[in-house]
Amino acid sequence: MSAGGQSVVEFLSSVLPAPGDSRLEDKFQRPLVTLTFAQSLDGKIAGKEGKQLILSGRESMLMTHWMRTKHDAILVGIGTALNDDPQLNSRHIPEDERPSHLPRPVILDANLRLRPDCKLLKNYRGRKGRRPWVICDANLTPDDERKSTLEDAGARVIGVPSVDGEISSGFIMIPDLLKVLYNFGIKTLMVEGGATIIGSFLAEPARTKLNAIVDTLIITISPTLIGDDGVGYGEKLSATQIPSLKHIRTEVMGRDVVVVSALE
Repeated sequence: MSAGGQSVVEFLSSVLPAPGDSRLEDKFQRPLVTLTFAQSLDGKIAGKEGKQLILSGRESMLMTHWMRTKHDAILVGIGTALNDDPQLNSRHIPEDERPSHLPRPVILDANLRLRPDCKLLKNYRGRKGRRPWVICDANLTPDDERKSTLEDAGARVIGVPSVDGEISSGFIMIPDLLKVLYNFGIKTLMVEGGATIIGSFLAEPARTKLNAIVDTLIITISPTLIGDDGVGYGEKLSATQIPSLKHIRTEVMGRDVVVVSALE
């Protein structure tokens, strides 16, 4: 392993809860959750109308790919899946250092808008990635054409009961999502965004009066300014929803600063 790769792995080992942590006791009925994303200095995570921005430098991007290998699954929302067409793999790790473990891609897609020709499904069909799980509204009929189209393309479609929520009709509550993933064997979950997903995970404890559902928050801060056209993640969070943070560690990685906190 290269010196850079070794330092990244040591850094992650020092900040990520390890499987077998006491917080994985059955009473929680949810995975350990790492919420992570890159942002500009002015708090933007995407460009105009959600257009993808490459904010992470080489070193912090490598960290993200190593972090993926430390989790059972990676979750993104349908907005990120449509705008970025991500692969959610560890391709930036040199082949001779790459762990054999590949995380499970999970897309939160209540209304089944994922494209059957997306990279995640192409990679699975080409045996270059694991089978994606698509989490949808369980109220969709079993013979819905969108469901069968995605299943024919290789996805596993999993229904979770939805509620009429503040964000939209048919909104899947995060605790329900986490319980389903836990019951399917996901014990560690990495959440990468986008803005709606990040806001939901941060606001959920205040909304439902639960304890924090994010165990580790890892934010990469890029020395870049985006401006008003960029998309942030905190605009819809009220002061009462902003969680308290406990600082764990701050690390400089190349041009970026990585801040690690725990939610209290």
